[in-house]
Amino acid sequence: MNRHHEHNGTKVYYSLIEAAIRWSNLLDEEASILTAAALISPVKAETLRIWPALGLNLERLDDALRNGELPFGKAGITSNDPALLDAPLLTIRHVDLKRWMTQNYPDQRPCFLFDELEQQLHSAIDIGTIQALLLQVKTLRAQLDNGSRSQQFKPAECKPQLLSRAESTYLNIIGGLLTLLLGQSPGGVRYSSFKNLESVISALIAHHSGRPGITERTLWAKFAEAKRQLSAYP
Repeated sequence: MNRHHEHNGTKVYYSLIEAAIRWSNLLDEEASILTAAALISPVKAETLRIWPALGLNLERLDDALRNGELPFGKAGITSNDPALLDAPLLTIRHVDLKRWMTQNYPDQRPCFLFDELEQQLHSAIDIGTIQALLLQVKTLRAQLDNGSRSQQFKPAECKPQLLSRAESTYLNIIGGLLTLLLGQSPGGVRYSSFKNLESVISALIAHHSGRPGITERTLWAKFAEAKRQLSAYP
């Protein structure tokens, strides 16, 4: 497990109390909580009095388990065996917990489940949408490259038209994505925590530094071009 995972408490699966501790942002106090809860016995009332957020999140998780909303099992193997509901060996897989929290508590994105970029995104813009848009951009760029090669032996006047059309398409997608990241809903709620273009660029460089095109100079230029392209349409 890498250092980032060790720091934020990410695991492949969690016991019920481990998941609640991380959700409650109490990882630094995990040892004390587990000791107070006596590990193998139900969490004591005194424990919940000291850490009220922990008690609330334990109740939320327990409710989800008992109502069939959240898969569970033993030692990371999903079985949904009702006999495990009151057993200390019950475990919840990371992927199942993340999926459940995204659906039921979209405003809460604890760091053990969501990376920095996912935490910055408003619930109205899920990471799947972002990845789909980025995939479209990648596909269009590939088509652009293929189109450029296929036009090598055709009249030169056809090539600029193909390049212009393909580039306009992916610039529109980029511009639309920026509008979402920096915009707000009709009710005034911001779609993400990005306050300006500079913060978007900083996040991209932090996550994807070293990849072609992911440099401050290139991103500023391309984003400005995308915004101009998008504003050119009524």
